[in-house]
Amino acid sequence: MSRPTWNIREVTDTAAIQRLRDEVGVQTDIAKMLYTRGITDFDSAKKFFRPSLDDLHDPFLMKDMDLAVDRLQRALGDGEKVLVYGDYDVDGTTSVALVFGFLKDLGQFDYYIPDRYAEGYGLSMQGIDFAAEHGFSLIITLDCGIRAVDKVAYARTKGIDLIICDHHLPGPEMPDAVAVLDPKRPDCPYPYKELCGCGVGFKFMQAFCLAGGADIRPLFDRLDLLAVSIAADIVPVTGENRILAHFGMQVLNSAPCTGIQVLLENANVKKELSISDAVFIIGPRINAAGRIASGKKAVELLISENVGEARDFAKQIAEYNTTRRELDKSVTEMAVEMVTSDSFYASSRSTVVWGDGWHKGVVGIVASRLIDTWYKPTIVLAQQDDGTLTGSARSVEGFDVHAAICECADLLDRFGGHTHAAGLSLRVEQVQTFRQRFEEIAAARITEEMTTPMLHIDAEIDLHRITAKFMALLKQFAPFGPGNMSPVFVTRGLKATDAALVGGDGTHLRFKAYSTHHAGYPMPCIAFKMAEFFVPLHEGQEFEMAYSIEENHWNGRSSLQLQVKDIRVVDRAGTVILPAPCL
Repeated sequence: MSRPTWNIREVTDTAAIQRLRDEVGVQTDIAKMLYTRGITDFDSAKKFFRPSLDDLHDPFLMKDMDLAVDRLQRALGDGEKVLVYGDYDVDGTTSVALVFGFLKDLGQFDYYIPDRYAEGYGLSMQGIDFAAEHGFSLIITLDCGIRAVDKVAYARTKGIDLIICDHHLPGPEMPDAVAVLDPKRPDCPYPYKELCGCGVGFKFMQAFCLAGGADIRPLFDRLDLLAVSIAADIVPVTGENRILAHFGMQVLNSAPCTGIQVLLENANVKKELSISDAVFIIGPRINAAGRIASGKKAVELLISENVGEARDFAKQIAEYNTTRRELDKSVTEMAVEMVTSDSFYASSRSTVVWGDGWHKGVVGIVASRLIDTWYKPTIVLAQQDDGTLTGSARSVEGFDVHAAICECADLLDRFGGHTHAAGLSLRVEQVQTFRQRFEEIAAARITEEMTTPMLHIDAEIDLHRITAKFMALLKQFAPFGPGNMSPVFVTRGLKATDAALVGGDGTHLRFKAYSTHHAGYPMPCIAFKMAEFFVPLHEGQEFEMAYSIEENHWNGRSSLQLQVKDIRVVDRAGTVILPAPCL
């Protein structure tokens, strides 16, 4: 596993920190954490700590929103059949559940999720044919469609209009749809560009309510779906996303939809949920349906209003998740074997691996696992029966994987995505050429500093600073995510007691840390995948540690615990033995 470079955030404008500290009435280290998050005065701090739905942007600021609302209203007025079409991942299925669930009682609506294996990502010819055969004259796409120029043209030949709701980067040509809602359109003036697909669908429904004078509260009741989408799609939890995630988490913890309620019941989750829980507990289970069977199963769960029916769906999805974990392990092992046995990867700046028989549904997960080990932009491709390779790309900090893939467009059948993640497909005979060109692009752009992960540290503190009061203040920084990560601290001059290897395979380390400089109770710590530090900590060597602070819930009790991000053992002179000192 790649050891990170420590980057302790420094703020040179001490006067601004002091001014913010005095205005907000917090200690200096808290003021510094606010400042590095772009919170520079009392008003912005108030909005940060007290999000309000009143601060959501006017949805009609989005390009084509008036056209989209007018077309939907006309469809309802004329009794047209409308098909809500979404992708098969968490963002797509939550989008469909939110929009279809909100509209279904207003007219003739149905939904469609493409088959990952038979149709692939996004708007498909099969989906359009389904709409034509069943009399749908309007399709609303969610989390897809921005690059479906040929598909939209095909739909028009069938007499079908499209409203596209997407958040991916557009191609050189915009689809000829009735309306294209995408804040990343170059000509879109919408002030917040980082909405997820479900977020764009939500803004569409918000505009629909405002235009018709409808009660918007039932839409806000569905924010649990949007919170899950924001979490799972790893979009920045800043600006409007922060507001939506904040209130979505409130719904998730107080009155989630029946489907999520029974999914959590099936997973035996009884504690208050965080964004992290949405990422690691809810997201993988919803995703498992599309990876193993059909994303439609996830939508069925999320729109179900019958507890018994929902429990059946949740049980089925839990089985899919178990299968997904088994496939993930198998494909990861084969991908690791390919990397370790081919000398190409010993000096490469990127990783492109592929295999026949690899399950397409887990390639994105496997790419992330390979990055955890080698920290390079990674593409994992699964060979299909028709001679194509289809897969997912994941990136490292500072490298735009989507832009790199765009430069290989002539070798690809299709592609799309974001700066940090993308999907693509190509003919198997092109893969060696693609690997070489992608490597050349990576080698030209990845600097030496980018070859190890960066651990951003908010402040250096002593352990005695960690109290229930301090934790209560940190919790107000939530919800956490990109752009507002859970605060990370560093403490030096530590020793450990009660060090033990834990976990089924003994790869995790549990211990208690105490300061050699200040008296106080030892703090419980958990360090995942850090068994190599057991011996020096057990033998009483001094160390320094980067960590976040969390609440540990066990047997109905809650206590503070440090989740270790990295450890550095020091010698008697206080010099770091390995790895290199922090920046």
